[in-house]
Amino acid sequence: MVNKFGFYLAVAGVLLAPSIASTIAPAQAADANNGWFIPKNSQPKQAAAPQKTEVRHAPRAVVPAPAPMDEEGAPDQGDMQNQAQPILPLPPIPKAAALPKGNPPPAVMVGVISVPDVMRQSVAAREAEKVLVERRDQLQKDVQNEQKAWRAEQQQIQAKAKTMTADQIQSRERKLQARVLNAQKDFRNRSRIIQEAAQVAFGQVERELIQLIQNVAASHNMNLVLHREQVALSVNELDITNEVAKELNKTLSSVFIPAADVDPEELAKSGSMPTTANPDAPAQKEQPSSVVKKAPEPTGK
Repeated sequence: MVNKFGFYLAVAGVLLAPSIASTIAPAQAADANNGWFIPKNSQPKQAAAPQKTEVRHAPRAVVPAPAPMDEEGAPDQGDMQNQAQPILPLPPIPKAAALPKGNPPPAVMVGVISVPDVMRQSVAAREAEKVLVERRDQLQKDVQNEQKAWRAEQQQIQAKAKTMTADQIQSRERKLQARVLNAQKDFRNRSRIIQEAAQVAFGQVERELIQLIQNVAASHNMNLVLHREQVALSVNELDITNEVAKELNKTLSSVFIPAADVDPEELAKSGSMPTTANPDAPAQKEQPSSVVKKAPEPTGK
């Protein structure tokens, strides 16, 4: 029994390793953002070649053989799927009418941007990542310490197994098992809170970044902005990365991060989550929180 529980404890330790996303995907503008479109950072899929329509003649009538039955008397699903499907006539479709001529689109004025480079230059994003990484590292340490305590308790049970009754061994094993399950639940919950805190923090940067890309592009009469990672060749004059990063640090010098002991979901339900429109809401003071402030900029340049 002790050896069996030791195996369970080893499996539980493996399942405990929390994975926390310390970075957030680059900000991307949606189609409905005032007519602007920022393509996603993914390779376009090749369009499938159109299939030629094959004209088939209806086969002569053949009496089908009865479908095979399984042991319970039901038709065998595998054999039914392997049977040739009948060719059914399709109803006609209406012919699409020609559309009237519309205004041609404006001439394309292209710009490029590297969102990862903008995030690396963002003071608020760097400081938020620092706070979240510290919380993740602390969680990892707590997991390791708890696993050491489990192993120590297991070794004590094994060492005293000869001097304890079967009921005493089972009682200590049940207590250790309950401790493992409770710790797993607590660590998973803490990992979720860290992930959601990251979504809150970097979501603020993402929303501000979308607006700034539009503003900077409009100032240069650009109506199409592409990800630099998807462009094979471009001149430096088309790159607005540094300009957007500079404006981001001016506009968003700090981000709100829920405190480590605050569940972001509960904070959102309570209506105490600060917003961009009202960052100094009185309800914010009712919940503990941490605010990352902008580091002083170096002078003398």
